[in-house]
Amino acid sequence: QVQLVESGGGSVQAGGSLRLSCAAPEDTYNRFVMGWYRQAPGKSREGVAVSYPGSGSTFYADSVKGRFTISRDNAAKTVYLQMNSLRPEDTAMYYCAATSADVGALTAMGALGVRGYWGQGTQVIVSS
Repeated sequence: QVQLVESGGGSVQAGGSLRLSCAAPEDTYNRFVMGWYRQAPGKSREGVAVSYPGSGSTFYADSVKGRFTISRDNAAKTVYLQMNSLRPEDTAMYYCAATSADVGALTAMGALGVRGYWGQGTQVIVSS
């Protein structure tokens, strides 16, 4: 069973920043699209960002573009989500996920949390 371990969630005021981390097994990190999705109470799952292996190409949801940055540390086999200019509507449980790299970015975003692997989640709360 592939284990993805998230950390870095917490509470912050609007306009603040948080960085989420996700440690992945080497094979998963090297072969899969790594990404983040979130789910708020009463709302549907939303893909936030993905990063492709090798090229490191990234793709973001419109709701976070320009504010969030996904990155990889190849030595540590860790994926990060830097979240700046946080808004109350960013409040959600954030999950690290891995899914097939054989699909385009939009498909990969939709597959996070559905196909592949995902972690237990880390809570992010943004207060106004």
